Amino acid sequence: MSDQTILKPLEPVPTVEHIQKFNAGDLNDLCDATNAAIEDGGGFGWITIPPRDILERYWEGVLAMPARALFVARLDGVICGTCQLLKPPRNNEAQSFSVQLTTNFVTPWARGHGLAKMIIEATEEYARVEGFEVINLDIRETLTDAVTLYESLGYHRIGEHPHYAKVEGKVLKGYYYCKVIC
Repeated sequence: MSDQTILKPLEPVPTVEHIQKFNAGDLNDLCDATNAAIEDGGGFGWITIPPRDILERYWEGVLAMPARALFVARLDGVICGTCQLLKPPRNNEAQSFSVQLTTNFVTPWARGHGLAKMIIEATEEYARVEGFEVINLDIRETLTDAVTLYESLGYHRIGEHPHYAKVEGKVLKGYYYCKVIC
């Protein structure tokens, strides 16, 4: 018998947080995660990876905008996904009860840890606490895993757009969803 201890690897730690400023390394992680999402076909509008400075300015701009709430998913402390809530303009009293969920993704290397569901649930809770009653979102038809997730979380498809996006020369449908959260 040997006194050697067999060490088992630690389970990855998935977390989600609402961030209002970047810590050291966050912007780099966020840009890397965005690149991976774009390469995988779910880059929330981007089809090709933009130059790094464009990505950095985009994410810095998100934090600078009071109408946006940025949530990040982390796996072992590394940002691997995002979700934003876009609040209505102050002058839009008629739609002041609703928010738009956008830029939601988890990078391929971090999938399978429940982060996609966690980040959506965190944004929903934030929206509830902020007094919003409805979350709206739209998505390309090709993002079938995301469609399945949204529907499993109670989002109701309320419409389709037959010419929603064009990817590699192919016109794709888009789906519109809403969820009452109050």
